Order: sequence, then C-alpha cells, then structure tokens
Amino acid sequence: MARNPSRPAFGLRALLRDERFWQIAFQVILVVVVVAVFSYLFGNLSRNMARSGINFGFGFFKNPASFAVGEDLLGYRSQDSYTKVIQTGIVNSLRLVAAGVITATIVGVAAGVASFSDNWLVHKISRAYVGLVRNVPLLLQLFFWYFAVFLAAPRRENQIVFPSPDNPWLVVNNNNVNLVGPGLPDEVWVGLMLVALSLLLFGLLWRAVGAFREGRFAAGLAGWFSRIGNIAIIAVVLLVNYYLLFSNSEEDRLYFKGGLIALFTNSAGLWIVALVGLAIASFVLWEMRLKAMLERGQNGNAFLMAIVAIAIVALGIILFAFNWTPPTVIEGGGATGGLEVSTRYAAALTGLTFYTGAFIAEIVRAGIQSVSRGQWEAARSVGLSNGKAMRLVVFPQSLRVIIPPLNSEFANLAKNSSLAFAVGYPDLYSVANTTFNQTGRPIEVFLVMMATYLTLNLLISLNMNQLNNAVQFKER
Repeated sequence: MARNPSRPAFGLRALLRDERFWQIAFQVILVVVVVAVFSYLFGNLSRNMARSGINFGFGFFKNPASFAVGEDLLGYRSQDSYTKVIQTGIVNSLRLVAAGVITATIVGVAAGVASFSDNWLVHKISRAYVGLVRNVPLLLQLFFWYFAVFLAAPRRENQIVFPSPDNPWLVVNNNNVNLVGPGLPDEVWVGLMLVALSLLLFGLLWRAVGAFREGRFAAGLAGWFSRIGNIAIIAVVLLVNYYLLFSNSEEDRLYFKGGLIALFTNSAGLWIVALVGLAIASFVLWEMRLKAMLERGQNGNAFLMAIVAIAIVALGIILFAFNWTPPTVIEGGGATGGLEVSTRYAAALTGLTFYTGAFIAEIVRAGIQSVSRGQWEAARSVGLSNGKAMRLVVFPQSLRVIIPPLNSEFANLAKNSSLAFAVGYPDLYSVANTTFNQTGRPIEVFLVMMATYLTLNLLISLNMNQLNNAVQFKER
C-alpha cells in the first residue's frame, strides 16, 4: 500500500531532533532528580531519628516552653507554649529588621550624598566612615556597641540625663534607653508590623494578578502550570493576609490581634489609619498634578496647595495625637515613660544601622556617579544650587542604579539580624536556639527558622524588584 505523502512522518528519530521535546525532557528529568535526592535525604533523616526514638513532627510546639524572654510585645509568659515563644522571636526580629531598614537607609543615603559635598570635612568624614565600617566584621561591631558603649554607660544611680533632670529628653543607663517618643501600646506596634508585612505580601498578590491581567503566560503545558501556580499564590496570600490582619483568636495558634483589628480598636491606631488615608490622598493629588501639568499645560498650584494642607494636617496628627511624652526620671535611678528600649536592642540596631549604612553609602555614591556630568551642568545652567541639583535632578535619575543592589543590602540586613543573639537580644534565632536545646528537636526548629528568613527575604526581593521596575526609564 502506498504511503500517504500528505501525512507528516513521525518517529523516534524525529522526536529526538525536536528541540521542544528536549526542553521539556530536561525539565522533567531535573524535577525527578531533585525529588529523588530530597526523598533519599528525608528518608535517611527519618531512619536516623527513628533509631534515636524520635518521630519527625511539630507536635512538641504545643508543649510549655518553660523559659523566660527578656523583652516581647505579645505578653509571653514562661508557661506559654513553644509556638508562642517562636512567634515572640519572629516579632522581635521583625521589629529589629523594620527599624534597621529605615535607619540604615537614612544613614547610607546621607553618607553617600555627603561624599560629593564641597565641604572638605564632611567629605572626609563620609569616606572615613565607609572605609572603616565596611572592613570590620559585623559581629565585632555589635560587641563594640554593646560592651564598649551601651553596657559601659553609668548604672541607674548615675545615669545620663539630657539636657537636665528637670526636663529630660534622653535618659541612658546600662540597662535601658528612654527618649521622647509616642506612647503607643504594644498591640499597636505589633499591628503596624503586621500591616507592613501584609503590604509586602500584597506585592506578591499584585504580581500574580498582573500576570492574568496582561496574559504573561507561555503557550502549551508550561503556560497552564504557570496559571495554576499563580492561582495558588493568590489563594495563599489571601489566606495568610486574612490571619495577619483579622485573626482574633488563640485557636488559630496566632497569639496576636490581627493588624487591622489592633489598629481599629485603639485610638492611636485609628490616627495611624487616618495618616495612611492622607498619604494615599497625597499620592493621588500628586499624580493628578503631574497629569494636569503634562497634558493640559496647567501650573498645578491648586493641587500643590492641597498637598501642603494635607502635610500640615498629617504633621499635626503626628505631633498631637500620638501622646508624645518625655521620660520621667525615677528617684534613685531609672526612668519610665517615653519610648523605652533595652540596651541589647539599641546595640543590635545601632550595629546593623551603621554596618549596612556603609554599604548603602557606596551604592548611593555609585548611583550618583552613573548620572552623566551633563546633568549636573544642565542643572547649574538654570540656576540650581548644588543641593537642589542633587535633590531634584541627579538623585532621582540615580535610583535606577541604586535600587537593584539596595535589594541585596536589605536582604543581608534581614539575615544579619540573626547575629543580635550575640548581644543578648531575644530574636528568632535566640529563642529557637533555646527551644531546640531544650527539646532536642533541631531539625524541626531549624526548618521553621529557615522558612521564616526565606519568606522575609523573598518578600523584600519581590517588592524591591517591583520598585525597580517603576523607576526604570520607559522607552516610548
């Protein structure tokens, strides 16, 4: 019988010459190898644990922890479970990382910009700071700040009070640091951190939703796997954000009020919600001002005045609604009131701030140098001073170079925060270390730690990448 010439020949030889077949085959082989390796390792681990009479599992987290934590925001007590003490460590780590990202960015940007100062002393101080701090190990710097600075402060009986005992703004002794600050309850501070963490998760949600909105999927089976993965991401983010924002029961094994519940059930929290609303309104007005100036040729002064009015209202809320109080000196030593932090937290935060800030300063310096000299000259030609040229022309253009490496520095800060245990600060690593020493279950505890730091760093990376996309030059 004659073969039909219109029918394409198909066989093993043709399949092996198909590039698409090998692309799929290599991926399948890689997945099989990875699953096989992890199955072998997990099986080996299970057998070794069985020989020691230990069954792999996380049930022991329900047992009482029976050890104290120096400082916490969740009202932890020693008779509470290991689950609660781990959550206390996570909150303490988030508290340190969130403050460290803000302070390190301020210090790093200031030092990076100062390296271009016309003032000889400011320039030399900036370069000396970067050269010194970058080349000294972080652990050594933490020891310096704790033992040589904060722990060497006077005892409570002879504590430092600035500017005077009758009008104290800052009280420092070798146990605590009290300074003028807002009188916010612990649950409001925790609520702020949970809302910030939820916003990072919303960045992941926005990316997954954007993939469906723009149809960024490959053809064939790979595209369907991508669709299923994005649907799973959306479902997981919504579920996790529900617990972070609305949880109000210890039956959920979450020993904190949800972020929104904590803010909406407290007067100070309501003012914070109002500030967020004002910030959103300012952003919308700014976008409307730019649109009016670019598309309709208007001066945009009306929008600018509205933004200034919103800024004045926000400043009033910050100054008068948050119960800012100075510390009160106690007779015989010590202080109460104001914003109180332990010397352990102060040392860890100071060390992380100046260490990470030195690297950020070099990133900022490189970003500013990437802007062509012609931009400086153009700014000066229209009468801008060096400061205004930096602020309005050069620095905004340098962001496209600054943000990608800044992503790595923020991730490094989050990971380096685990060194805070060296100065006695009860972060996640510190309480986890005590937990596996007491329970003899290092595998499960380390898995929890790894998952926590991995999740935090992935969220930082994802949101910084989205910010990087927003500041890149858009080709028309």
